[in-house]
Amino acid sequence: MCSPYDDAVGTRIKEQRRLAHLTQRQLSDRIPYSYSLLNQVECGAKPAGAGFVAAVAHALRVDITTLTGRPAAAEPRRGRRAALVHPIREALDLYDLGADDTLPHIPADELVSAADQLCVDVRATRLRTAARRLPGTIAHLTTGVWRTPSTRLWQALASTYRTAHDIAVKLGYYDLSSVALDRMDWAAQRASDPCLAAIRQYMRALAHFREGEYVIGRRLIDAGHSLARDTRPTTEAIAVTGQLHLGASVIAARAGHASSVETHLEEAERCAAAVGDVPAIHWLSFGPANVALHRMSTAVEMHRYDEALTQARRITLPPALATSRRAHFLIDRARSEMETGRHEAALASIDTARRTAPEQTRYHPGARETVKSLVRTSRRPPENLGHLAAWIGI
Repeated sequence: MCSPYDDAVGTRIKEQRRLAHLTQRQLSDRIPYSYSLLNQVECGAKPAGAGFVAAVAHALRVDITTLTGRPAAAEPRRGRRAALVHPIREALDLYDLGADDTLPHIPADELVSAADQLCVDVRATRLRTAARRLPGTIAHLTTGVWRTPSTRLWQALASTYRTAHDIAVKLGYYDLSSVALDRMDWAAQRASDPCLAAIRQYMRALAHFREGEYVIGRRLIDAGHSLARDTRPTTEAIAVTGQLHLGASVIAARAGHASSVETHLEEAERCAAAVGDVPAIHWLSFGPANVALHRMSTAVEMHRYDEALTQARRITLPPALATSRRAHFLIDRARSEMETGRHEAALASIDTARRTAPEQTRYHPGARETVKSLVRTSRRPPENLGHLAAWIGI
């Protein structure tokens, strides 16, 4: 029997399935999930997880946002968020217009420092701060590279485009994130930086991971490895190679390829053992701690929640770990706790994630899914859960 709670994602899946002239049974045969789960998602009895939505979008050949909707569209704060994003969209269109003569000269060191500060802000989940500064930084860097081109400035511009991608993804603007990655490629080519180009392939792979396009995601990871191999085996190249393996492990986990997951994690561990924790390299947070976090995330993606909690108990988060990674760990742990019946612990983990990184947690699909499940499995939702659900926009 259906739940009295209406789930917009389930409703959209039902609409798109009917537009494709498929029955529930026919659609369930095309995805690695059961008919029962599809039925419960469509009628709102269960929330749709990220992997489930990606699989359905792929089977129905629709964009994932057709099923999820853009988070901004359902929130009272959408006007303020759109106001943040619009200038970024405009700044991304300046790339081929040459220097802007109305802008003053800014020394290269200051421009590079501004690009680095944006990465610091995103890692600290100060998304609004970064979003406000980003358009001006892109504009000044674009003018800078046209006036006095240098590898260093092209690298910094590529970094700002990467920041635009990160912000767009975290705020749910996936169309904008794709444009930002195209601009990142444009700048990375001019910087002649194979490691930057490899990172761009890594990010493209994760975009296809969100869409359920795992084969394309794996091919993009392979392309990234080819780029990294074309350079000397420096600390930078080894760290980028390791991060590519971590991306591949999560893609393999979502696709259900357990042996491939382990292969990639082992390769990442070898890279981490060689370089240690290197958070300053392209702001990747690569190292042993990040490998351990990805091992836990792959267990979550494969629905091995007891194993994920075992991994979580073994992890000691280093003090220098980026806030964004810390929050992601808490959200993964909350999902595992919820799925194993530890509802109070799950609520505590999500609440800690909210206090750690409020903007990231509010828009994170895993956090929203976990809170929805907690609400629906609680006969009498505690007051703090009600406040959290209202805050997250459910």
